[in-house]
Amino acid sequence: MRFQGINMRWRSLLLGVGLFAVALLALSSGAETVQEEGHDHTESQASVWTCSMHPQVRSDGPGDCPLCGMDLIPVEEEALDEEASGRSLTVSESGRKLMEIETARVMRMAVAADIALVGKVTYDEGRVSRISAWVPGRIEKLHVDYVGYEVRAGSPMVDLYGPELVAAQEELIHSHNAYREAQARGNERLVESTRDVVQAVRERLRLWGLSEAQIAEIETWGTAEPRLSIQAPISGTVVEKNVSEGAYVTTGQMLFTIADLSVVWIELSAYESDLALLAPGQPVQFTVEAVPGRTFSGVLSFVEPIVNPVTRTVAVRAEVQNAEGLLMPGMFVRANVKADARGYGGGVPLVIPATAPLLTGKRAVVYVELEDADAPTFEGREVTLGPRVGDFYVVVEGLAEGERVVTEGAFKLDSALQIRAKPSMMSPDAGDYDPSRPPAGGAGHQH
Repeated sequence: MRFQGINMRWRSLLLGVGLFAVALLALSSGAETVQEEGHDHTESQASVWTCSMHPQVRSDGPGDCPLCGMDLIPVEEEALDEEASGRSLTVSESGRKLMEIETARVMRMAVAADIALVGKVTYDEGRVSRISAWVPGRIEKLHVDYVGYEVRAGSPMVDLYGPELVAAQEELIHSHNAYREAQARGNERLVESTRDVVQAVRERLRLWGLSEAQIAEIETWGTAEPRLSIQAPISGTVVEKNVSEGAYVTTGQMLFTIADLSVVWIELSAYESDLALLAPGQPVQFTVEAVPGRTFSGVLSFVEPIVNPVTRTVAVRAEVQNAEGLLMPGMFVRANVKADARGYGGGVPLVIPATAPLLTGKRAVVYVELEDADAPTFEGREVTLGPRVGDFYVVVEGLAEGERVVTEGAFKLDSALQIRAKPSMMSPDAGDYDPSRPPAGGAGHQH
């Protein structure tokens, strides 16, 4: 009986093991069938295959990536529909919030920027006079004996003794007397000839620096003045003195330089990148170290048409009133020019916020929101930009007034396009992969 019970237990155990094996075999066979059917379903629907590492690769069927050798994977229909739109990206409303996308209108607006420049105070060249010796001679007396001397027009600068000057005065006296005698005798021919001589000597003395009053005085009194008083031609400040009392000077030698400092120039240096915004008539404000806490004002009067080949800068000039005499030539200046972009767009320029464009150095890409789309859709567009004016860029070409451009989140949109191998900021030719062209650099992961 005991042996018979043991036999029954073994029979039950073997029967259970057999049933379990049959169940496992059935399950395995069913799963394989389901997996096979699912695989066939996916592959049958896939029309485009790509590489997960190189999404620009496209193929009509499965195979290996020509760039890295990895197995190609099918592209979903939804992705294909999205990529058919070219250089654009459609996101959901929740996706837009996650990407923190903000937009702004393209508009025409008068914009201005503060351009910081440095320079120095210098003379107004139209108010500078240089005095030179018109005849050779010796400096008998020096009326102005230091730089900074304030002179008035007509005041004496030096007394010059010159033998040629004395001889010319005596010639004038003799010819003038002969002219008067010819008039008294009524000899018309002699009157005409002596008159010509008198006019020639007068002109010579006038060119030597004598005034009409001095010449008339010589003719009236009939005596030669051994000394010529050289007078100041303008009122101003003596800024250069090149002569000493008792010195002998030659014809043309520089004696003094006088500058009228009631109006001065501010010469500033501007970089080439600033020239697009600088123009005569713009207001200039500046400060000098010698007068702390004081801001002076002027008007931009001239932009030099020559670039300095050494500093690569252009001289910009402002004219400033200096009635108080606080501005002195040579002073260092820190200036600020209020520049605008009125020269673009035939008046008021077309502008976008400075945060909108993605700049590569050669190109500028802006993402424009397509307002007639059912879902948030953004299109990448290359634009031509003018100068940056403060917080804005001037748009020369590529955008129309009223369009909405992305001001925040543009880089995220561009990154999403790069992942999809679509044209983007850094890859303008993405998506143009030619499978018939052999890959550069051979097989392997060439990133």
